Parts: sequence; C-alpha cells; structure tokens
Amino acid sequence: MSAELIFSICGNIVLPGWLLLILLPRWKWTLGLISAGIIPFVLGLVYVGLFISQSGSMPEGGGFGSLEAVSILFSNPYVMTAGWIHYLAFDLFVGCWELNDSQRQGISHWLLIPCLVLTFMLGPAGLALYLVIRTIKTRKLMVYEAAARL
Repeated sequence: MSAELIFSICGNIVLPGWLLLILLPRWKWTLGLISAGIIPFVLGLVYVGLFISQSGSMPEGGGFGSLEAVSILFSNPYVMTAGWIHYLAFDLFVGCWELNDSQRQGISHWLLIPCLVLTFMLGPAGLALYLVIRTIKTRKLMVYEAAARL
C-alpha cells in the first residue's frame, strides 16, 4: 500500500472522532469508545506497522538527534506518514482530554469548540487556548489536583 494511500485513510479515520467531540460531546460513545479508545489505538497500530516495515530501509544519517537527521529520516515517505499519524493520534487524544476535562470543570462546550478546532488543525495552539480558558474559568493554574501537592 502506498504511503499516500495510508496518509489519506488515516486522515479520514480521525474525522468522525473530531466531529463527535464537537457535535455530540455528551454521547456515551464519544469519549469512551470511539474518540479516546478505538481511533487512537488503530492509528497507533498503523504507526508501529509503518516503522517496523521501514526498519530495514531507513535513510542513512536519519534519526532524532538533530533537525538535519529528522529531515533525512522524513525523506522516506512511509516514515513521514508515520510522523503525520503520530500527530493525528495525539491531537485527537488531547482533544478527548480537553472535552473530558471541560465537562468535569463545568466549562461551556461553546468555549471548547474553538479549542477543539485549533487542536485538530494546529495541535499545541488549541491546547494552549484551552488551558488559558480553563485557568480563567476555574481560577486554577494546576491541571491535575495531584500536581498541587508536589
């Protein structure tokens, strides 16, 4: 299967999860099964499969020790696709956390929607916006109560 086809399929796999987070935030399957469970798990399997399938054909000089090494590593389209899948899985997982946390904190879903859209499109920017909104609404800087005890 081509890297382009895998890229396309995985990009389409995450769309239902994001739509559920935005449109059906309180549906029982949104957080528990579809968004936080199955979709990131499937993407994780594809990610691992891509790296295993490419383990013998990594570009020489590629790695994670420098920007140049990462650039060389990502010159392999299958490794680049794995990198993209990494973003898709983690951004969706973060979106699920944002939704779950906003519901626990009593933050309006209308305030969360821009955060979810940004998390989907620009990852850390959406998380940063959510954390700002969360801090303003809860008047707490800590994300986890246990962290306050440290």
